[in-house]
Amino acid sequence: MYKHIKSFIESSIFQNFIISLIILNGITMGLSTSKNITNSYGEIIELFDIFVISIFTIEIILRIYINRLSFFKDGWSLFDFTIVTVSLVPSSSGFEILRILRVLRLLRLITVIPQMRKIVTALINVIPGMASVAALVMLFFYIFAIMAVQLYGNTFPHWFGTLGESFYTLFQIMTLESWSMGIVRPIMEVHQYAWMFFVPFIFIVTFIMINLIIAVVVDAMAEMNAAEEEKLENDLKNEVNNLRSEIYELKELILKQNKRD
Repeated sequence: MYKHIKSFIESSIFQNFIISLIILNGITMGLSTSKNITNSYGEIIELFDIFVISIFTIEIILRIYINRLSFFKDGWSLFDFTIVTVSLVPSSSGFEILRILRVLRLLRLITVIPQMRKIVTALINVIPGMASVAALVMLFFYIFAIMAVQLYGNTFPHWFGTLGESFYTLFQIMTLESWSMGIVRPIMEVHQYAWMFFVPFIFIVTFIMINLIIAVVVDAMAEMNAAEEEKLENDLKNEVNNLRSEIYELKELILKQNKRD
C-alpha cells in the first residue's frame, strides 16, 4: 500500500494533473474578478475552487503519510503545507484577508515545476550578495538625494523639496520613466548644468548597479549548474564502479563454478 501511494504521488501523471489544476484554478480566479462572469457562473467557479482545495488537501495528507517527519524538514513541502492551510481557513468575519491570500496557491507552480524551483532557489542563495549590492545602491541614493535637495529643493520643491520626495524622484529617474522630458529638461531650463548631476546618477545606479545585481544572479545560476553537473558526474562514477564490482563478482562466481565442474 505504501509503495503504491508513493509511486502514485511521485508519478509524472499525478504531477501533471496537479499542474493542470493549478493553472485552471488560476484561470478561474481571474474570471471571478469579473462581475458579469461571477453573476452567471459564480456557483460553478466556487464548486471548482472547493474541488481544487480538496485535491490539494488530499495530496498534502498523502505526502505527509509517505514522508513522515521528513516532510516538515523540507522547505518546499512546508511552503505547500502553508498555502493549503491558508486556503482551508473559512471566509468568515475576521478572516477576509486570508481568503484574499488564497490566490497564493498559484505559487505552488514553483514547487511542482523543477525549472521554476531551481530559479527561486538560486534567488534565495544570492540574497546575501544582493543585499550587499542593494546596500551600496541605497548609499548612492542617499548621497544623491541629499545633493538633489540642496541643489534643486528651492526651485523644484514638488520633486526635491524633502528627502523623501527626492528619493522618489530619483527612483523614477532610475527606472528611466520620463526622466529626460519630464524631469531633467525642465530642471535644465533653470539650472543649465543639471545634466552633470543626473547623467552620472543614471550611469552609476541604473547601468552599473542594476547590471551588478543581474551579474550576481547569473553567477549563482552558473554555480548551481556546476554543482548539479558535478553531482551527476559523481553519481555516474559511482554507478560505473558498482557495475564493475558486480561484473567482477560475477566473473569470480563463474570461475569458481567452472573449477567445480
